[in-house]
Amino acid sequence: MDKKTTAVLGTGLLVTALLVFVSIYLAGIAFIILIAIFMSLMIMQDTTSLPQVTVRLREDARAIILKNAGNAPAKKIHVTLVPVNIEYTVDTLDADALHEYPFATMVPDVKAVITYENEKGGVFSLTRKLSASEEEYDPLKPMIPVFGWK
Repeated sequence: MDKKTTAVLGTGLLVTALLVFVSIYLAGIAFIILIAIFMSLMIMQDTTSLPQVTVRLREDARAIILKNAGNAPAKKIHVTLVPVNIEYTVDTLDADALHEYPFATMVPDVKAVITYENEKGGVFSLTRKLSASEEEYDPLKPMIPVFGWK
């Protein structure tokens, strides 16, 4: 366990023990809050060093854009573009950083196969079919647009 997690757990148990003398109900509430905080800290430790590389075509379909939406740098990124026979490698892509690879001509449809690693050596892969004619995914678009979305 991390030093911060141990300190929070120790302090919380001490406060809970002191509240037992005041009221058993307050001690119970403090213990439940302590367990929730402890679980949150453990979940946060599990999600460190996770890069998340996303890929899309630029609006004019003359470049491919890689973005690291994770919380750690992605290393040794290998991109293969299937029908256009292009392969290239990016050494490092920091968190919230963009990388753009330009094409000589417009590419209407392409399949991108991407493999990358995190700082600890864990290997991740991603396969996306990209098209210049399709709309980009919008996570806020409702499934049933009742009231005239946008």
